[in-house]
Amino acid sequence: MMMKRWLLAIAAMMASATLAVANDWGMGDANSKIPPSSIFSPVSTPASDISTLAFFVLAITGAIFLIVGGLIVYSIVRFRARADDDGREPPQVYGSNPIEFAWTTVPIIIVFVLILITARTIYTVQAAARPPGAIAVRVIGHQWWWEFQYPELGIVTANELHVPLSDPKNPTPTFLVLESADVAHSFWVPRLAGKTDVIPNHKNTMWIDPHQAGTFLGQCAEFCGTEHAMMLLRVIVEPRGDFQKWAAAEKQAPVQDASVARGRALFESTACVSCHTIRGTQATGTFGPDLTHLMSRETLGAGVAMNTPEHLKIWVHDPEEMKPGALMPAMNLEQKDLDGLVAYLATLK
Repeated sequence: MMMKRWLLAIAAMMASATLAVANDWGMGDANSKIPPSSIFSPVSTPASDISTLAFFVLAITGAIFLIVGGLIVYSIVRFRARADDDGREPPQVYGSNPIEFAWTTVPIIIVFVLILITARTIYTVQAAARPPGAIAVRVIGHQWWWEFQYPELGIVTANELHVPLSDPKNPTPTFLVLESADVAHSFWVPRLAGKTDVIPNHKNTMWIDPHQAGTFLGQCAEFCGTEHAMMLLRVIVEPRGDFQKWAAAEKQAPVQDASVARGRALFESTACVSCHTIRGTQATGTFGPDLTHLMSRETLGAGVAMNTPEHLKIWVHDPEEMKPGALMPAMNLEQKDLDGLVAYLATLK
C-alpha cells in the first residue's frame, strides 16, 4: 500500500509538471519580473546572519581543504618514485611534540570558534524579543496553500503575506507563529529567513525585518503531498504607509454590487459556503482560503496561476485542470451559472 501511494504521488507530480510546461497560466512572465529567491542576496536580518555564518564556515573549511590538499599534492610530487632511487627505505621519524601539539590544538581552536559564532547566530535569530510595534502573524500550512492571520488587525488572507518595510533606524519586524492544519510543511522565503518547520500540534516561531521593498518568493520546503511543488507563497514588503492602506482595505467588507446579485446567491446556495468565508455573507467556512478580498491577490491556487477572471473561471470549474490533486472539488456548473458565480467573485477586491 505504501509503495502504491508513493507511485500515485509521483504520477501526480509528473502530471503537474507536464501541465506546468504546457501552460504556466501566466506565472512564468510574472515571476520573471521578480528578483530570484537567492540565499546569496539576503534583505532581512535573519537571512543576513545565516548567510554570514554559512560563508564564514565555508571559508574556514575551504582553507583547511586547500592546506590539506596542498600538502598531499606536495608530498606526491616531492616524494614520488624516481629512476635514480637506490631502493633504500628513507629515515623514519617517530613522534614530534611540536607537530602533535599543533595538529591537536589548531582543530580544537577552530571547532571552538565555530561553536561560538554558530551559537551567537542561533541566539540572534531564534531568541530575539518582540519589540513594541512589531507585526504579529499566525501562519497556518494547509495542503496545499498558506493561511495568514493578523490577530491584532482582524485580517485573514491567503498565500500572500503583506508586511511593512523595516527601517533599521526604526525597526518594524514581523513575528510569525507557524502551525499546520494537517501534515508537516516548511516555511521558507530564502531572501528573508531560513527554513522553519510547520508541524501539526506544535507551534514554531520566526521573524523577519525586510530592509528592501518588493515581492519575495517563497515555498513549502518539506514534501507534504502530491502538490507540494505548487505550495508557493509571496511576501509583499511595502512602506509603512502602503501597508496601513492595505490593512485598512482588508478590514472592510467587500462592496455589494447589485449587478452580480445572482452570482452571490448562487455562491451562498452551493457547497462553497462550507469551505470559504466572505464577510457580509452566509459563507463562514474555514477549510479553504478566506475569499473576502480574493481579487486583491496576485495569484490563484497558492501561486499556480495569475489571478484573472479567465483563470478564475477555469479554477472554479475544475481545479484539477490547473493543480492536479487539489482538494477543492470541481463545481461542474452550467456555463451560465459559472459565468454568474465568477462575475460575483471578480468583485471581491
